[in-house]
Amino acid sequence: MHAYRSHTCAELNKSNVGDNVRLSGWVHRVRDHGGLLFIDLRDHYGITQVMADPDSPVFAEIEKVRSEWCIRIDGNVMARDESLINPKIPTGEIEVFIRDIEVLGKADELPLMVFGDQEYPEETRLKYRYLDLRREKLQNNMKLRSDVVASMRKRMWDIGFREFQTPIITSSSPEGARDFLIPSRLHPGKFYALPQAPQQFKQLIMVSGYDKYFQIAPCFRDEDPRADRSPTDFYQLDLEMSFVTQQDVFDTIQPVIAGVFEEFGGGRKVDTDWPQISYRDAALWYGTDKPDLRNPIKMQVVSEHFRGSGFAIFAKLLEQEGTEIRAIPAPSGGSRKFCDRMNAFAQREGLPGMGYIFWRDQGNGMEAAGPLAKNIGPERTEAIRQQLGLEVGDAAFFLAGKPKAFEAVAGRARDEIGRELKLIDEDRFAFAWIVDFPIYERDEETGKIDFEHNPFSMPQGGMEALEGDPLEVLGYQYDLSCNGYELVSGAIRNHKPEIMFKAFEIAGYGKDEVEKRFGGMVNAFKYGAPPHGGCAAGIDRIVMLLADEANIREVIMFPMNQRAEDLMMGAPNEPMNEQLRELHLRVIPQD
Repeated sequence: MHAYRSHTCAELNKSNVGDNVRLSGWVHRVRDHGGLLFIDLRDHYGITQVMADPDSPVFAEIEKVRSEWCIRIDGNVMARDESLINPKIPTGEIEVFIRDIEVLGKADELPLMVFGDQEYPEETRLKYRYLDLRREKLQNNMKLRSDVVASMRKRMWDIGFREFQTPIITSSSPEGARDFLIPSRLHPGKFYALPQAPQQFKQLIMVSGYDKYFQIAPCFRDEDPRADRSPTDFYQLDLEMSFVTQQDVFDTIQPVIAGVFEEFGGGRKVDTDWPQISYRDAALWYGTDKPDLRNPIKMQVVSEHFRGSGFAIFAKLLEQEGTEIRAIPAPSGGSRKFCDRMNAFAQREGLPGMGYIFWRDQGNGMEAAGPLAKNIGPERTEAIRQQLGLEVGDAAFFLAGKPKAFEAVAGRARDEIGRELKLIDEDRFAFAWIVDFPIYERDEETGKIDFEHNPFSMPQGGMEALEGDPLEVLGYQYDLSCNGYELVSGAIRNHKPEIMFKAFEIAGYGKDEVEKRFGGMVNAFKYGAPPHGGCAAGIDRIVMLLADEANIREVIMFPMNQRAEDLMMGAPNEPMNEQLRELHLRVIPQD
């Protein structure tokens, strides 16, 4: 017999009754039924109930066993009484009578329990992550993650892509976040960078004549953490293609992403119609470039109904250039109690509040109620109601000012209204392509033109577009959103040096600076670069959605905490003096 096991803890069933078997695993829990000891023995695959009574030759040893000890047992498979069968587990028809036991690894008193669904502070969970990972939910999440990655790889190979690996130690990448820098021992005073993405290398692969590329790529960015973002590293399905248009990229990646969600979505509906929404429309309708389309609410501009109205705050505001009023419809939200709750939400978001109107039935007809309705009168409130398509029992909320100043709050208010009114279809994955991103923006304080989005996207219209108003230039850049999260980002690349230099010149970057920072890629484009484009899909975020988790750390094996610390391994830590000397570095103490 094998040194540790003849079967896993998920394999035995009624056909094994009478067999002598060997199992190894962890003590999930121990139950003492008055002289009868029952142990749920757990391994990666499942649980088997093993038991002993005083007739067992090792009963005294079994009495010493505690939760999470790692043990090996030998015993006989027995059928359970009909009334004791557990249909919830594959091994529920049998139990194993213990004849021999070996303790493979004792466990000290546990800082967190593996059995059950108790909640523990994040600090405890991350410090003892190896215990946290034994819990059933995390075991399932990590298996899901592995299966999703395997499925992605297979789907990419099936459509003719080959996987190539790009360097991990490289120079800075133009992704817009902070780099993790690595000092060079051989070149004192110089630094490598961990790649924020394989961006430059995958484009160089296309220049090298490889038609299609993908990899499951680790990416490193020194970012502030969020619930849906790791502060240090993440993985993405990265791909690039030559001789393609934007639509070709969409047609390639959509079946891969949709297929993964259909395979692992647990039966939830996966939308097949993925609308293409311009960046400007997404900001207007949803207040974000990653809208949750499960929420049917669509915001609208209603400025004209307030211009010159009796509501002086909005009327005077509209006299300023670049201001507007937007309405958030709230179907079924027509009660003063609900409107007050949403006002409180706006105040928590840092606003003085949100204006609102709600429509109620007065017996002899519909009436618009609320402070705004009284100020602007029945004609204007009726025009607003008709524009928004609202009825009795509905409401609308209003935000005003320069759109960039209030769009994000408006988007969060839209989400909150959808949740509160239960308008969101929770059993669905709703996708949308966000397209036509502006390449440039003007800094409100300095008036300077700078890049708003990826500077390496091909401008729509090419060189001719760059001769006009920079703020009107759109790029062939795109994101894929799903249920309020950005899952995919990509672009058709600017592969022509003359257009690239002009694009950077508009933003105040000279030719010499571009060649200094991105010389490898720019030089390669001088030798017959093909038109090319691609995208990258965030694996951590995709698995988070599929696992129905709200925090990305629940689907990462060994995540950092909110302060970008590894509490388990003690990183970051202080280097030894010898290491600093080798690297010609000195640490300056903090004041």
